[in-house]
Amino acid sequence: MTSPTTTAPAQDPAERMLRFHQPERVLRHLGPAPDETALAALFGLDRAGYRMRLDRFEERNRAAAAALAAEPGAAARLAGLPFRPGEHVVAVGESTTADRLSWFEILRHLLPEGVRCTNLAVSGSTTTQALANVPLLAFQRPDWVLCMLGANDVQRLDGVPLVAADETRRALRALRDLTVRRAGARWIWLTPTGVDPLRVEQYVHFRRAGLGWAGADLDAVAELLLAEPEVTVDTRAAARGHVEEDGVHLTPAGQQRVAAAVLDALGAPGAGLVRPEDLPGPAGPRP
Repeated sequence: MTSPTTTAPAQDPAERMLRFHQPERVLRHLGPAPDETALAALFGLDRAGYRMRLDRFEERNRAAAAALAAEPGAAARLAGLPFRPGEHVVAVGESTTADRLSWFEILRHLLPEGVRCTNLAVSGSTTTQALANVPLLAFQRPDWVLCMLGANDVQRLDGVPLVAADETRRALRALRDLTVRRAGARWIWLTPTGVDPLRVEQYVHFRRAGLGWAGADLDAVAELLLAEPEVTVDTRAAARGHVEEDGVHLTPAGQQRVAAAVLDALGAPGAGLVRPEDLPGPAGPRP
């Protein structure tokens, strides 16, 4: 039996598109970065309407961060996070992370001043597409990478997964290994959040396109990540019941609960995030 699911208030179409798509992340690789007027036009907005919506997203992220900071025990979890001023934290992922109301956009407001955050997630990305972007990721010189990928690999088109399980495993490990080798980053995994199968089946746009997801496929990716040697944040329980009408994307409340899961996992004593300076002897330079 499917657990009860909460949904977000209805959004205007332009706001929903703007929430999950950041064309500037693609266009900046093709030439000079487009200005806000040009970006606004892509969503059928003028510059004022575009900026108003972006500011509104940011206000909601700040409010979600403040709510998490006010929860019992939050001060200790925040103090236990491994990120330090002067460090660069980069997120890699798909729409769950690219969402302008994502767990990462909330997390950035909870980190110490001086911690730089960059969100490289791209809606619709598979692990193989992310692997092709290793040069861009390494160029960022991240100190930490938070990686949440795999949900689009197990998306099924007329029942056929977009990416085979063995290729998902290979791409995820190669993405980590190449980035660590090139940039000396420390790596953290996040599992896919899961879906509401009934809502996915009933969502008209998925049905017309022959698209679907199976919970067992997503769980298989999660178990793969949990078996890796790095710390893995299991987001499935936190997000359960907090999906939009399509059964896949998280509501803002779901994103806030995923951010809380990240705080619980990374800020808890004994989280396993060993920093070089915590080891005996000289830490040595980053490559």
